[in-house]
Amino acid sequence: MSTARIRVHSVQSFSVSSASSMQQIISVWVRDPRIQKNDFWHAYLDYEICLHTDSVCFTKKISTVRRRYSEFVWLRQKLQANSLLRIQLPELPPKNPFFSLNNARQIGDRMKGLQKFLEQILQSPLLLSDSCLHLFLQSQLSVAKMEACAAGRTHYSVAQAVQQCGLRRFHSEEDLQKDLSLSCDSDSDSSECRDPEHKIKGLAINKSKSAGLLDLMGSSQEEMLSCSSGST
Repeated sequence: MSTARIRVHSVQSFSVSSASSMQQIISVWVRDPRIQKNDFWHAYLDYEICLHTDSVCFTKKISTVRRRYSEFVWLRQKLQANSLLRIQLPELPPKNPFFSLNNARQIGDRMKGLQKFLEQILQSPLLLSDSCLHLFLQSQLSVAKMEACAAGRTHYSVAQAVQQCGLRRFHSEEDLQKDLSLSCDSDSDSSECRDPEHKIKGLAINKSKSAGLLDLMGSSQEEMLSCSSGST
């Protein structure tokens, strides 16, 4: 399977802080769209999801995975079903019948919509306890394997799938700092940068604590179970 990179403008980083005295940071990026080609006739687009956090809800504090649009659709359906309709989930960017893998503007708009979806999902304490969300964000299991693991039908647990599916680094510390500075300098839809000790409601960008998570990166873990990419 071949891969082709696409050049688009970066989506701004996002952080959410709890309202408690001990603030917890969850930073998420959706970026680096790539065309994945199974053969000459079949291709699809996937995106890198980067997660940095010090939240107790996550056992792995730094992770990167690649997911495609159809997997986001699966995640939303599972979260809605598992929450027993107690909350109304945010919408995904609509599926465009004229979506082109060569249209950078369409790809950029979709990335922004996918990131906005994750931003809102990660603000819900109810959804943060859902194993499907953790497998989606921090393992590279296929949809079928995520469903089986969440239902307890695999020889490995959700925590094992997350911990043993490898850790891929950012290219450099400058790469992360660039993303963080974009979130602070942008005058668009991104939240205002604030002091780490300032209690807030809703969204906030906490550059210092997010950058501090670089210390957790260390060396990559060896994969101990077979993690496959999403199916078509």
